[in-house]
Amino acid sequence: MSNPHSCRHDHPHPATVHDHDLDHAPPVGARGRKLLVAFLLTTLTMLAEVVGGLWSGSLALLTDGGHMMVDALALLMAFVGARLALRPADARRSYGYGRMEVLVGFVNALSQFVLVAWVAWEAVQRLLHPGAILSGLMLAVAIVGLLANLLVLRSLHGHAHDDVNLAGATLHVLGDLLGSVAAVLAALAIRWFGWLWADPLLSLLVAVLILVSAWRLLRRSAHILLEGVPDGMDSAEVEAALRGADASIRGIHHLHVWQLASGSRMATLHAELHDPAAAAQALRAIHRLLGERFGIQHVTVQIDPEACLDQPRGCAGHG
Repeated sequence: MSNPHSCRHDHPHPATVHDHDLDHAPPVGARGRKLLVAFLLTTLTMLAEVVGGLWSGSLALLTDGGHMMVDALALLMAFVGARLALRPADARRSYGYGRMEVLVGFVNALSQFVLVAWVAWEAVQRLLHPGAILSGLMLAVAIVGLLANLLVLRSLHGHAHDDVNLAGATLHVLGDLLGSVAAVLAALAIRWFGWLWADPLLSLLVAVLILVSAWRLLRRSAHILLEGVPDGMDSAEVEAALRGADASIRGIHHLHVWQLASGSRMATLHAELHDPAAAAQALRAIHRLLGERFGIQHVTVQIDPEACLDQPRGCAGHG
């Protein structure tokens, strides 16, 4: 290697990277089609529940309908995000648009907090001032919504563990499903026992469940946006494995491992060698180990035959 501090790069587009979590995941194009079908079904069901909720006077139906209205927009955003992830890199975005799906997942989680706040406010008002509810109409619409949500959830099944775009969409649909179950139970309670309070109370219960799931998605997507180490991966373990990847490697430092989007794991590191002439051999060993053992296909390596040039800027360790 003519320049001991040169870097070797692998640059697959984020949508083409394959790691252990993506072995059984649908390709990005298939994900986009799933999201489009889910959007159309959710929009139709949302219209039915909003009309049914206004007609019957049910907060549970309106809650589920309002939730589905937010979800229809979220699914549309997720679809757009999946399509944008297919776009290749350009002069201004050298990594392409793969991170769009993470941004969409982050926004989807935030939108759930707004919805939960509205449901909580409306439920308290209904508990203080209950009104008449047409339980028969409410039950019929809730059952239709339940079946539609089951169909949508089935269509989104099978996303990758670290695909926050489809995870966000699935979270929204799961919230819809819980809302439909609550609406069915509330309708039965009102019809059989006359418990008008069941409608807002079950709406509050669903809101709490949505809140918990939204918080998890928010933390997960924020972790990726903050360049955090991918879930299930220990950077210290990666560094230790790299030190033993080849006999020519004297030390590994300045290691950074992060995730661009949906399994697109990346790493940069400095490698110290016993003999600078063995640089090519060490590079092959490093790339092979990171790809086969840790699913990292985009790797940038700087060879340091002497003292690291970045030490004044904090090269030692991971920082």
